[in-house]
Amino acid sequence: MIRDIGDPGDLFAGTDLGCVRAERAVFARLAFRVEAGGALALTGANGSGKSSLLRLMAGLGQPAAGRLTWGGVDVADDPEAHRARLSYVGHADAVKPQLTVAEDLRFAAALYGVADAETRATAALDALGIGPLADVPGRYLSAGQRRRVALARALVGGAPLWLLDEPATALDADGVNRLASAVAAHRRDGGRVVLSTHGGYMPDSAATLDLGAFAVDPVAAP
Repeated sequence: MIRDIGDPGDLFAGTDLGCVRAERAVFARLAFRVEAGGALALTGANGSGKSSLLRLMAGLGQPAAGRLTWGGVDVADDPEAHRARLSYVGHADAVKPQLTVAEDLRFAAALYGVADAETRATAALDALGIGPLADVPGRYLSAGQRRRVALARALVGGAPLWLLDEPATALDADGVNRLASAVAAHRRDGGRVVLSTHGGYMPDSAATLDLGAFAVDPVAAP
């Protein structure tokens, strides 16, 4: 896989983070740090804010308190630069039903602005074991196949930060193994991974962050 990880010395961190969802405080005073080659697994009960935290990390919302930094610089100072350094895979696979798998990945590579979209798309297809599906339109894919396509998008852009929300959802054993291999390769190249999990797939030597420890009593929330 061709990668453009960037400066491996830049630390991704959060300090005193707070999150409010639907006028309810979800968590407060949360902190984390992810160094080059690191992996952080978000754990906690349903509703504890794992997906919300990933969305904040991806710049899809603003924290109610605290700050997110990359290399010591607040990501809010240059949101476009932050979005360019990350790949986000949410709950929805967002596979285009009318595009073939290969077209979907080439489109993703083009959005990242990479020059060798064809090469990257082919490598991502092979890494996730979906090469034989290259010419199949998205509407014919199973849930597990769509998940592999969504994860393959994280590979094509060369982004240093992967944010993965329950990445093993709908994957069979082979899919989980391929996910683990892709994450391990990304980390060896200096990439960083933050993922949510309910006790399934866990990257080797990943740090864990239990969001339940930062829960806010809704009655006491400001």
